[in-house]
This record gives sequence, structure tokens and C-alpha cells, in this order.
Amino acid sequence: MTRIVSGTAKGRKLKVPKAGTRPTSERAREGIFSRLEHYGYIKGCCILDLYSGSGALGLEALSRGAARVICVEAASAAVQIIKENRRSCDLPVEVVAQKVQSYLQQEDLPKFDLIMLDPPYALEESKLTADLELCAMHLAEDGMILVERSKKSPEPGWPAGIFLDDCRKWGDTRVWSAVRGENPSMLNT
Repeated sequence: MTRIVSGTAKGRKLKVPKAGTRPTSERAREGIFSRLEHYGYIKGCCILDLYSGSGALGLEALSRGAARVICVEAASAAVQIIKENRRSCDLPVEVVAQKVQSYLQQEDLPKFDLIMLDPPYALEESKLTADLELCAMHLAEDGMILVERSKKSPEPGWPAGIFLDDCRKWGDTRVWSAVRGENPSMLNT
């Protein structure tokens, strides 16, 4: 069973698509969101949830006080599930039924404080790198990108100006976070 871990919709059950998605575990979401809240990337933030699946990450962010969340998902069955979860949690997540690359190629998107990518584990690294390049165009000056992959996956190829901040592992899942700004390894030289 998948449910909202914390916030205004705490405990609400979430439906998940029958196939084609891999919901982020509650344990991983708790760890991810505790850290994001600690660093100020949730309350009042504009957040983009790419490859949304059930919408669990975006809905969790809204439950915890995000100002705006947009979920982007191409699979029609998953889009319907996100809409059902939106209604059952009474959270105003915006749902976009579109391929991630097509969505990110739009020029008039808002600047996001946090962009979360949870693509299928089978997504090729070159496609993830291309997604990240497009994400960088829509990331706020002090924004963060979060990438969830298999624990066996290599570190993503970060775009210029985006630097690894942290890497955590929960079960079979590895989550990288990267921020826009100065290269942390260069600050002490």
C-alpha cells in the first residue's frame, strides 16, 4: 500500500498503476522529503515532478506545503491514477499528459525550485542526460534537481552549472540531488 507520509494529507492512500511504474517506497519518500524540508525545498516552492507514475512525489510535496506542483506523465493509465489520487487527497496538483522531453522543450515554463525525475530504471543514461540538460533551463538560480534510479545506475551526467550535492540509497533505489551554483569541490581551493 502506498500512502502520503506527512503533511495535510498524511495517511491518505494512493492508487498506483497496475503496470509500467515503480512507486517510490514510503521509507525513501520520508528520507527524501525530510532532507528537502530541512534545506527549504518544499514549503512555498514551485516543484516539477517528471515521470510522475502515481503522483506520489508531487502529492507528498503539496501535502507538506509546496506552493505549486506540476506532474508530467505520458502513460494515459498513470495520468488517470494521478487525477484520482489528486481527488482523494484533495490536493491541487497540476497534471500534464505529455512526454517529458516535449514538456521540457517549451520555453514559457516557470522557473522551478525543485525538479524531481523518477524515470523508468530502463531509461537509457543518454536520454536521462538529455532530460537533465532540458531541466537546467527551467531550474531557479538556487534550485535543486533530484534523480531517482536503480542502486546499480551510475551517477547522472549533470549539465554545466549543476553540481552533485548528495547521494542516498534506500533498498534498490539510489537518489542523487544536485544544485545550481558553484562546484562545492572548488570552493575550498
